[in-house]
Amino acid sequence: MSAADVTLCFLLRDGPAGEEVLLGLKKTGIGTGKVVGIGGHVEPGESVVAAICREVAEETCITIEPMDLVPAGTVEFLFPAKPSWDMFTTVFLCRVFAGEAQESEEISPQWYPVHELPHEHMWADAIHWLPAFLTGERGHWRVELNDDNETVASSVHTPPRGAVPGDHFGS
Repeated sequence: MSAADVTLCFLLRDGPAGEEVLLGLKKTGIGTGKVVGIGGHVEPGESVVAAICREVAEETCITIEPMDLVPAGTVEFLFPAKPSWDMFTTVFLCRVFAGEAQESEEISPQWYPVHELPHEHMWADAIHWLPAFLTGERGHWRVELNDDNETVASSVHTPPRGAVPGDHFGS
């Protein structure tokens, strides 16, 4: 079985305490009760860009345009105890969008200061890659979960080809 194609978009804005990111409390499906990124599965025949524009609108009522997406990298999630949960995730950042975040059947969106992410309410893997993407680091993360499908067994980052270790790439 191959990993499901998934996409996430982290909407960013200037807030009263600095930069903020839109996350959401998951209300249904895998991860119910956790704070997660906005996004979802890529449908058959759909591009990751079309999928993320659709998912952001469905989950938050916010409209984003393909030209405003900034590719951040990818995260491969491996669940050895439940391979049907394996995901290959394409991650985008976006600072230009239309509309105000509204609750949907799947997500209750909320803005968080980038420097105060609610890690205690997120999947355990998020601390390995999300702060890096939000501060300009790019590349691919391979995250393998333990048999409990919650805690991280390993996390490996591969910078983009030609990158100098420690470099951060503009968003």
